[in-house]
Amino acid sequence: MNATANTRDQLLDYAQALIGSRGCNGFSYRDLAQHVGVKTSSIHYYFPCKDDLVREAIERYSEEATARVYAIDATLPAPDKLDRYAELLEGKVSAGKQLCIGGMMASDLASLPESVQCVLRRFFLSMESWLEQVLKEGLAHGTLRICDEPGTVARAMFAAAQGSMLTARLFQEPCRIREALESLYERQCDKAA
Repeated sequence: MNATANTRDQLLDYAQALIGSRGCNGFSYRDLAQHVGVKTSSIHYYFPCKDDLVREAIERYSEEATARVYAIDATLPAPDKLDRYAELLEGKVSAGKQLCIGGMMASDLASLPESVQCVLRRFFLSMESWLEQVLKEGLAHGTLRICDEPGTVARAMFAAAQGSMLTARLFQEPCRIREALESLYERQCDKAA
């Protein structure tokens, strides 16, 4: 990897970490420059303005987070997939006390350019779509019971995940994430078994 790509990646890595811990408006190019060891003016070579940096950071995060969720073993029963999903979120909060960048960015929505808002919407829809498919699968196989339409429950689950990550970090209790998610569905015995 050449130095330019390495510096660019380092800037994106640290921007993602700062967004996850402080929010979009909680850091500056100076913070990045000090961490990566470049001049503040040098960052403009890679990202002419902070909006460019933030958009790329959220795009990158969205791709990585989506890949992790969609990489959950498709052969698992729906309740086990939801367990793996909760484990991913719990691990994120436990490891670095960071939140989902999507949730952090959404809280700054009024100050974000439309290009970043579009990336956030796609990310949220992707996560909700995955949850909806898992819920539909669980209903079809008789392994889950929910109290509303799968799409509605999926949106509620993703909202619960975002909110519970906040409280999990506040109280340093990652188990709050799983508790919030599990309150929205009921496990059933597999009828095929």
